[in-house]
Amino acid sequence: MIEGIDPDSIVYLNGDFVRLGEAKISVLDRGFIFGDGIYDVVPAYHGKPFRIDGHLGRLERSLAKVGIHNPFSRREWEKLVLDMLARSGRGGDCMVYIQVTRGVAKRDHAFPSHVSPSIFIMVSPFKRVQQEREAGLKAIAIEDERWLRCDIKSVSLLGNVLAKQQAVAAGVDEVIQFRDGFLTEGASCNIWVVRDGTLLAPMRNNLILEGIRYGLMEELAAQAGIAFQARQISCEEVDSADEIMMTSATKEVLPIVVFNGQPVGDGRPGPVFAKLREGYDKAIKAAEQA
Repeated sequence: MIEGIDPDSIVYLNGDFVRLGEAKISVLDRGFIFGDGIYDVVPAYHGKPFRIDGHLGRLERSLAKVGIHNPFSRREWEKLVLDMLARSGRGGDCMVYIQVTRGVAKRDHAFPSHVSPSIFIMVSPFKRVQQEREAGLKAIAIEDERWLRCDIKSVSLLGNVLAKQQAVAAGVDEVIQFRDGFLTEGASCNIWVVRDGTLLAPMRNNLILEGIRYGLMEELAAQAGIAFQARQISCEEVDSADEIMMTSATKEVLPIVVFNGQPVGDGRPGPVFAKLREGYDKAIKAAEQA
């Protein structure tokens, strides 16, 4: 038994709803052999998916970029997510993990012909992080040594795993990655910087995964009257930032108050974070009531 995992929870695997403890895939699945697959994570609050269109759109784009057949229409994906949430019996906050691999075939680097994708979906609970909102996080800078297609949400996450382990080894919460002296992202999150009241983010390109929170943060900034720019951000600008934040599907938006051992601003969550956090909470509540 795996700690923290309920073997009796229901998962979806290739057309069937089965107990997690009974779910099995072939050892020749290309997701297992090559990491040849795509995934996404949809947060849900009180059983209602949050910004599901954005997540499913990103899933579709990533599948198209790597040439994996998309087995469902957008409407079918949405129905499947809702069905999984209902079957899970979880009425609180949870995340829906979706994974699609190229399928099962003999081990060969070239794409196989006439193969069906393997589809796996599971629902897991998560807790909203009130304490981290109030206290803030610590982060360190590292060199971004991952591949050059970070825009693809691939199950090949070894680069991200190694980056996250650097944070663990350093006793901090997150890493902030830089490529050629410019900000990219965290190990599993987008990074935001505030300078002179303006919210800054790296440009959307192949060097970052455009998180679904990316568009949401732009919307929230506009609603709060906060200027926003997407551009190259140097390491020096992050070092001297007034505020730094991270966003992800399950961490939402959190302040980073210590960077490379030095306080960010006054070492406390800042006013821009407070406005964006308030807007984020309102967006969640509106989605719950829709």
